[in-house]
Amino acid sequence: MDIIIDFDGTVVTHEYPAIGKSIGAEPVLKELVAAGHNLILFTMRSNNEQLPLCTPDEIGNDSENFLNDAVRWFEENGIPLYGVQVNPTQHIWTTSPKAYGQIIIDDAALGCPLTNYFPNNSLNVLDNIRPFVNWTKAREMLVELGCLEA
Repeated sequence: MDIIIDFDGTVVTHEYPAIGKSIGAEPVLKELVAAGHNLILFTMRSNNEQLPLCTPDEIGNDSENFLNDAVRWFEENGIPLYGVQVNPTQHIWTTSPKAYGQIIIDDAALGCPLTNYFPNNSLNVLDNIRPFVNWTKAREMLVELGCLEA
């Protein structure tokens, strides 16, 4: 399957423009790739040169490449991406800019399991932090769908 993956709040905590803290996505994403699935990063992050209508003061300085930072996070964690912002094979059958995948994992998606607890520390409730994907429950859902083995 081609699986669309958001970044901020999905793979790491919400700390844009910085890279957020680990929330337990790495082992599940590696497991998906090992099971033969393709991961497509589909995020609101972009690089400054892609934002001609914004001034550097509005989004950061010219040297910041927010999309590249997210791609680098996957590389540094040994998680290969099949595509970035696009499914590389969909151009064969559509010109739509929306990346296509059979599953979308995104903290903003209806039904995506969310939490405010950091993995392996259930007593550490975080105040004033946006909820992020609960990867333990997301993995259970992926098992139910037949994407991963129990």
